[in-house]
Amino acid sequence: MTREFDVVVLGAGPGGYVAAIRASQLGLKTAIVEKQWWGGVCLNVGCIPSKALLHNAELAHILQHRAKEFGFSFDNLQLDYKTAFKRSRQTSNRLVKGVQFLMRKNQIETLNGWGTFKDARTLDVTLEDGSTETLAAKNVIIATGATTRLLPGTQVSERVITYLEAILSDTLPESIIIAGASAIGLEFAYVMHNYGVDVTLVEYLPRLAPMEDEEVSKELEKQYKRMGIKFLTGTRVDAIEELPDRVRVTVTTPDDQEETLEAAQILQAIGVKARTEGYGLENTGVALDERGFIAIDERMQTNVPGVYAIGDVTGKLMLAHVASAMGIIAAENIAGVETITLDYRMMPRATYCQPQIASFGYTEAEAIEAGYEIHVSKFPWQANGKALGLGEKDGFVKLISDARYGEILGAHMIGPGVTELLPELTLAHFTELTAAEIARNVHAHPTLSEALMEAAHGLEGSPIHL
Repeated sequence: MTREFDVVVLGAGPGGYVAAIRASQLGLKTAIVEKQWWGGVCLNVGCIPSKALLHNAELAHILQHRAKEFGFSFDNLQLDYKTAFKRSRQTSNRLVKGVQFLMRKNQIETLNGWGTFKDARTLDVTLEDGSTETLAAKNVIIATGATTRLLPGTQVSERVITYLEAILSDTLPESIIIAGASAIGLEFAYVMHNYGVDVTLVEYLPRLAPMEDEEVSKELEKQYKRMGIKFLTGTRVDAIEELPDRVRVTVTTPDDQEETLEAAQILQAIGVKARTEGYGLENTGVALDERGFIAIDERMQTNVPGVYAIGDVTGKLMLAHVASAMGIIAAENIAGVETITLDYRMMPRATYCQPQIASFGYTEAEAIEAGYEIHVSKFPWQANGKALGLGEKDGFVKLISDARYGEILGAHMIGPGVTELLPELTLAHFTELTAAEIARNVHAHPTLSEALMEAAHGLEGSPIHL
């Protein structure tokens, strides 16, 4: 028996389930297929449980290293990672149940199984009990996500792990080497270090957080060094040898010297690749780009009419909130209602280690390379009253504007709560506000957001409190 739908969504991550909700809201008969994780990697083993662990790690850091500063004293402090892990799973499970509730609320047909394309508009779904259902769709949205990329010649084992094994373990190793110092590597480094793990970050590119503004990377390196997190930048991992009780990792340093590192485990966080295998994608005629991601246009449509793709599988910008935005746009295009297009460069980016990193748009170097004449303004947290009250004086807000028109071209922040400050700036860019208008917007005092106002004043002349 074949069941017919206006939209079938393949994959229930933050892109897929949001696309399904929006499609149903717009009156489209919608089904969604998911084999394992309702809410995707993000809710189950990524964004959400990791934030719970990061908050635990921040508290652990304060209690171990800054208690006297805040007037606390105690004997025999005990850190229980198993409890932190349990809390992270409870947080995840609650939101996963919320996704399932939203599917029911929006009258979306849910299928727990693996979907395989027979052709571009027909999928066979193998359900948990082994039976098969066939779905015919006027439109399909592919939201299958991505998988971890491993170094050549390596595979996951007890001592060679990825984020998945790390976040699903209620114990920690005595020591670990983390290959890759972007968001995943930086966040796990912070968590593990503050629970007593001897951490060494190894990054192939010249600096930690290599995709961020160079000044942000320098500040992060200073603070990680102060915390005692070891790192090697401009360093290539050449080989991983598994021994009975440890791993031996051969690296090449920036001066072309070979070194050997040893630890109980190595965590690979070097990037991801599109999850396209096993879905019968070859039966659809959908084209991949040169990197192996599904190629789409600004409407989220592939080269095959009626077949859309969103989120990590497209390789546009592999962030959960971008996948959600893409899902809404895909559904709106299918429904033929008014929608928007996305400028991926201007999407918000956040890393939740401490100090937090938040950014969008051009870095200073990128703006100059793109031919802009720019103004740059930095405002330090040490001049912000709320930050001082929190005991968080390190870091800064950096804004970049077009000197000719005053348009905000980018923002780069490192410090307390900066991930929560991004929406004001991305909204300003979206609505074409100038630095002068941000500066003239009255900000409550004392708040961290005042640093945005001060930096905007700096673009127009000088900050008030610096």
